[in-house]
Amino acid sequence: MQCAAGDTRFTGGDPANFFNGLWHGAISAITLILQIFSDTVKTYEVNNIGGWYDFGFWLAAISIYGSGSHHGARKVRKKNDKDWDKWGDEVEIKIKNKIRKWAEADDSEDWAQVEKKLESKIKKKLRDWGKEDKNS
Repeated sequence: MQCAAGDTRFTGGDPANFFNGLWHGAISAITLILQIFSDTVKTYEVNNIGGWYDFGFWLAAISIYGSGSHHGARKVRKKNDKDWDKWGDEVEIKIKNKIRKWAEADDSEDWAQVEKKLESKIKKKLRDWGKEDKNS
């Protein structure tokens, strides 16, 4: 393949330059796959001018392949945040309803006693939940 890294036209006397680095970086995913099946195609040209070739290669590779993965990760993170917010809202509603029912069920107790019982039950539930999480 004449346009890929590993081409015999690049030698110590005529190395790959910045623009070749740009091209090789742009097609690096394709040449990585082709390299598995071919002895002549390489992902990176070793006969190059040095820093400028490297700069071109990485500039193209990051520009083409780097931005897509970051954007996808951001979407997943936003989706997970929404899921956690929804779950948190549902838990909050359930807790409020349970407290309301519990507080209304026994009018003889004052709120300080209810609060102590509630705190004790929440701590126990959290400990049990933590133990379940460790065991799974």
